[in-house]
Amino acid sequence: MAYTLKKFVLEKPTLAFRFLMDTFSISMGEAQKIVDKRRVFVEGEQLLKKSALIVGNIGVIVFEGESKGLQPIFETEDFAVFEKPSGVMIHPRKRSDGYTLNDEIKSLYGKDANAAHRIDKSTSGLVLVGKHKQAEIDLKRIFATRQVQKSYLALVHGRVDDVMMIDVKLKRDVETSQIRLKVHVDERGKASQTKITPLCYFADKDATLVEAIPYTGRQHQIRVHLFHVKHHIVGDPIYGIDEEDAERYLDGSMSVEDQLEITQSSRLLLHAQTLAFEYKGIPYKIESQVDAKTLFYNLMKG
Repeated sequence: MAYTLKKFVLEKPTLAFRFLMDTFSISMGEAQKIVDKRRVFVEGEQLLKKSALIVGNIGVIVFEGESKGLQPIFETEDFAVFEKPSGVMIHPRKRSDGYTLNDEIKSLYGKDANAAHRIDKSTSGLVLVGKHKQAEIDLKRIFATRQVQKSYLALVHGRVDDVMMIDVKLKRDVETSQIRLKVHVDERGKASQTKITPLCYFADKDATLVEAIPYTGRQHQIRVHLFHVKHHIVGDPIYGIDEEDAERYLDGSMSVEDQLEITQSSRLLLHAQTLAFEYKGIPYKIESQVDAKTLFYNLMKG
């Protein structure tokens, strides 16, 4: 379990944020965030005020990385690049989430190391990680200013013959959708562009391996754009299937067998393939070591 409850006995009344700063060697801001996230307990009761005096039995929920041995495929003094497996989140959202990429990041580089961007839980591939706080800030800035070029590989339904530039607006929380998480093509949404290039058509499966280059960074962008042009990604449990089935997947009631039958794969066949950027004046282009073409072909049912 990534989140654990640590127990302490405090004999003298102490300001809550001061106790956290001294105990965990963190800044005042970090201490206040722990209280704001309701992760401090005094005599079993959740602490609500970060300036309160606390004493007695104190419990603090903290994140402790539990490594499974995943190593970066590339690293420098400031950053590292991991190949995230499909089905693994980058950050835990709650205590029950268990193992995430953060377990490996914190285990290897300490509490101040963090991913500089995100990819979906179901998407596999490259994730860039800042090893310390300043590196995280610098890397997030180049992502925010679109100075990182990313490419993905996806196996999609049907035959794609031509290069496509998909340029349609995307919006979450569309009133007609049963699923809050789902993103839709909608003129009220944000501008989004993805370039799709066909790489290989598998006639026996009526599926095409494509390269997808997103020029914007909207949630689920590649998935929604490919669904929009009627070539949804094989294994997608949200786009290209009935919303009732998508709801079953999201609430955890869809079996692995049902997912394979409905989506034709046990996982989303989308992989973050390359990252290209400049950092401290040095250009980098990092490519995944996974043979996604063979992997995706074998994972598609039939």
